[in-house]
Amino acid sequence: MVRIALTTAFVASLVLAAIATPVERVHTVPLKKVGKVTSAKSLLEKDLRRYKSAATSSGAVENDLVSYTAPIKVGSQTFDLIVDTGSSNTWVGANTKFSAGTTGKSTGKSVSVSYGSGSFSGTEYTDAVTFAGLTVSSQSIGVASTSSGFSGVDGIFGVGPVGLTQGTVSGTSTVPTFLDNLFKQGQISTEVLGVSFKPESGSDQDDVNGELTLGGTDSSKYSGSITYTPTLSSGSFAPYWGITVSSIKYGSTSVLGSNGAIVDTGTTLIYIPTTGYNKFLSAAGGKTDSSSGLAKFMTKPTGNLVFSIGGTSFTLTPAQYLVPTAEYSLFGLSSNAYYSWVGDGGSSGVDFIVGQKFLENYYSVFDTTNGRVGFATRT
Repeated sequence: MVRIALTTAFVASLVLAAIATPVERVHTVPLKKVGKVTSAKSLLEKDLRRYKSAATSSGAVENDLVSYTAPIKVGSQTFDLIVDTGSSNTWVGANTKFSAGTTGKSTGKSVSVSYGSGSFSGTEYTDAVTFAGLTVSSQSIGVASTSSGFSGVDGIFGVGPVGLTQGTVSGTSTVPTFLDNLFKQGQISTEVLGVSFKPESGSDQDDVNGELTLGGTDSSKYSGSITYTPTLSSGSFAPYWGITVSSIKYGSTSVLGSNGAIVDTGTTLIYIPTTGYNKFLSAAGGKTDSSSGLAKFMTKPTGNLVFSIGGTSFTLTPAQYLVPTAEYSLFGLSSNAYYSWVGDGGSSGVDFIVGQKFLENYYSVFDTTNGRVGFATRT
């Protein structure tokens, strides 16, 4: 979920972390993915609005079909929050009311963030936040007094670059993220987030089949080596986890040349610039469906989509970039056609997003310490 209306002025100050004492542990928690969208058209509208406006610990994340959520404990309460590398504020209260308890303290400062697909405003608190067995005793969180666009979840667990918090809290420049604070306190030895997603293939809408690893990577979730590519330092993609994608091919047809892209766990589809999207449709024999807004094919595409990143080819087969037929009824799709998870990203600004439907097929690593993003084959 990409936060909108940002500048690149704070790119140079995204990472100012103190040297931490190494701790020989891995912290891993599973993730849950849940589905709250009733049609393909509403899914695309949700996605597009979002961006058009060594010590390690792991934890489970739930696959909710269109969003991955994690159980984040704030004070004595546990909230179901969207895991989002496209924004950096952590906030609660969209559905479950926050109770400050004995550890929560209001700073009296207002906090407000617009995501395009939704927004929230409220008051900043500090409280003990716990995830994957790690606790920050005085983490800044937003407590929503009003919110929109967050049905079925309680808010966001923001794990994007710290610069994305610029101007979100009154009287404050930027707000350290949960991972920033873990690193500064020496609870993790490197500020790295490892992400393992897994696609839904059946008609169910929620499974605990993902994982976050804090402070490193989980080698059991990928095979081979991790290909790293540096994050961008300028341009519209730089404030986010922005990287360069060297090319995209459909079969032997060149679809897109070198282009900046955002790697975003909070966006469902893969959005590529309009020029590349049109070439993909032409090569695969498809068109944009007027009803759903998805790329539609009357004959099933047979070519692979190949993304070149950091000198390595990352391939999506038709089975990986097409919507599973078992999910057609969930999105209101016609049974006599085929539909793609690749969408039209537009022709200006942030027009290329590597979203969940790519990340579900590859292990991904978000490395703040070394300013890079990595990908490996998911096991």
